[in-house]
Amino acid sequence: MPHKGNVTRHILVVAGSLLAIAVSALVATTASGKAQGTPQDTTAADTAYEAPEITDTASLAGPRQPIFFRHDVHAGQYLIDCQYCHVNVEISPKPGIPTVGSCLNCHLIVGTGIAEVDSVRAYEREGRVIEWVEVHDLAQFVHFPHQVHVNAEQEFEVVCEDCHGQVDRMAQIYQFAPLKMGWCLDCHEQKTEEFGKPVSTDCSVCHY
Repeated sequence: MPHKGNVTRHILVVAGSLLAIAVSALVATTASGKAQGTPQDTTAADTAYEAPEITDTASLAGPRQPIFFRHDVHAGQYLIDCQYCHVNVEISPKPGIPTVGSCLNCHLIVGTGIAEVDSVRAYEREGRVIEWVEVHDLAQFVHFPHQVHVNAEQEFEVVCEDCHGQVDRMAQIYQFAPLKMGWCLDCHEQKTEEFGKPVSTDCSVCHY
């Protein structure tokens, strides 16, 4: 009987291969301008772009991370949905930070020879966790429930960019909005006025 670890690794290899093929097909279709199907497909093709080459990271806004993960490459160029990595965002106050295993769903196969991808693989071999540096600074006594805001997208047209900025064009993530109480209250009041439905400004919504 094969060792359990070997079976798991085989499953990961197969899954990674299938995902890499699917991503490659999506990228190729988008690049060729032949995306067909729903209107959403057309929008995605129109917003795709080629992320610029960066040789000097010193001038980039935001904190340096243990691995230079480029959102403009993943979300912008390859159109990977935010929720593929931030899997908890619809069900939890925290969006969820991808594990090394999540990264290897693609990078077990693709990206060989890229220094940052090799670093991710090294973390996996050594059984280490990537200690990402927190970017968005909220006071400890403030709670921001991501799932409430994400699930309000249809009713109040709330989108991730409202708080995080145009992440799919950021080579390095930085804090786009002040995230202060007045800024949040202004947004709630604007949504109330715009949609004619009350968006709570009760203290207990954020301070509990």
